[in-house]
Amino acid sequence: MRYLTIVRHTKSSPAGPGETDFHRTLSGRGRRECKQLRAWASDPEALGRYGPVTALVSSAARTRETFRRAFDGTGFATAFEFQSSIYNGVRDVSGEDLLDALVAMDPVSTSLMVVAHNPSVHELAELLAKDLPDSLRRNYPLGGAYVLALPHAGPIRQGRYDVVASFIPD
Repeated sequence: MRYLTIVRHTKSSPAGPGETDFHRTLSGRGRRECKQLRAWASDPEALGRYGPVTALVSSAARTRETFRRAFDGTGFATAFEFQSSIYNGVRDVSGEDLLDALVAMDPVSTSLMVVAHNPSVHELAELLAKDLPDSLRRNYPLGGAYVLALPHAGPIRQGRYDVVASFIPD
């Protein structure tokens, strides 16, 4: 069984003077949320049980920082790719766009993770989840990690998958 973990970046700070949205970094709260995610990713009885993953990460500063602080160097994330095409600041990135990017980089030998932005991650969850958990009914929580079971062999594809776990930082 493989899994797809969908993660929204943690809380970020507003852009500083002369900075663009792309360059926004994590706030103190966002860094604390990453510590919780890292603990769960390192725990084989928590999020860690759904790895190892190959991660697709938006190239925006806040998503790269979320990935590095929460997952890089853990046994959970064994490979990763930063991709500018899934950053929402240049164009609207849909859930289908995220799925297409996952299909293109899916090694089929590991589970998958995407670390990206709202509303794209919410749309991806709506597109793939059989039933949305209550915590996803209105919005995708900052730092939220939702795990979907991919029971079929072969690359990820459009379908309906069970949400088997969720991890939402305080």
